Amino acid sequence: MQVRDCLISAPGKAILHGEHAVVHGKVALAVSLNLRTYLQLKASSDGKVSIKLPNIDTFVCWELSELKQLNPGLSGKKEEGQCLDPELVKRLREFMGVTNENLDSSTTATLAFLYIYLSLFGSGEMPSLMVCVWSELPTGAGLGSSAAYSVCLAAAVLCASGAIPTPLKEWEQTAGWCQEDLELINSWAFQAEKIVHGNPSGVDNAVGTWGGMLRFLAGKIIPLSRVPLLRILLTNTKVPRSTKVLVARVKDKINKFPSILIPVLDSVDAISCTCEKVLNEMTCEPIKGEHYNILEELIDINQHHLNVMGVGHPSLDTLCQVTAARGLHSKLTGAGGGGCGITLLRP
Repeated sequence: MQVRDCLISAPGKAILHGEHAVVHGKVALAVSLNLRTYLQLKASSDGKVSIKLPNIDTFVCWELSELKQLNPGLSGKKEEGQCLDPELVKRLREFMGVTNENLDSSTTATLAFLYIYLSLFGSGEMPSLMVCVWSELPTGAGLGSSAAYSVCLAAAVLCASGAIPTPLKEWEQTAGWCQEDLELINSWAFQAEKIVHGNPSGVDNAVGTWGGMLRFLAGKIIPLSRVPLLRILLTNTKVPRSTKVLVARVKDKINKFPSILIPVLDSVDAISCTCEKVLNEMTCEPIKGEHYNILEELIDINQHHLNVMGVGHPSLDTLCQVTAARGLHSKLTGAGGGGCGITLLRP
């Protein structure tokens, strides 16, 4: 099997409004950041599959003979990226000696890599590969670092398996895929995200795949083609947190207090729709101070809602207080509970 070397990158993301509301079919708005994760895939002749992750100093390696024993019955159907195979996940966890649910980011990233590699190559010829990952994104900070990695991983292995072309020509520095190929990349990236987060919304991998600004509703992705360029100050509280734990916390609270939390989610939905309307206006007419006034008010209201949902944190409260003292408006991004906050900056 001829495997072509490739270098792929994907952006991180900031949630403007509505990530937790997506759980109940509400609108979320997300925007890509000018911070990226990079993945280089090379063919190897040593009979091994190896990967080096950003927070690990050395490559993790497996013999091809070991991996071939893990994929009995796998078809290698490259068009099927929608349903996670629980049996394969179970075999991989046993293979890696993983016994608990609270895994570190390196372990889940490795599981995701092996899952996509084995799923896409199936029981056919399995190539020897060397994968190296590096990133400008901090992990566990609400910036979609795992999704950016998952998108790079899916795109690289799909290219290596021949499921999608490698569009980059020798004389070009960058290239992209057609819509159909992007949808396939996104579907496999979503499977990797499920391994990392359990029950992700799909917003992060969609932004990593398409970039720009997206409207996300019930799994339907609508890229916003005309959006103003927003200046955002990004602040990392450096408080680690787990997206899986925080999403579960919101679900539990909704189940416990549905008459209280569902109206909050409806309000977040309205915030997202109002924000989208304002952003559209800002592309059709001269930008006014009133546009920024509305966006700032929406940020404040959304942040209060997120605290009601139980995903705030004292470090994020401090961020909001410090920036408010200087006339700026901030909110958390991602799952909350620490991680990063975003502050809207006027021109």
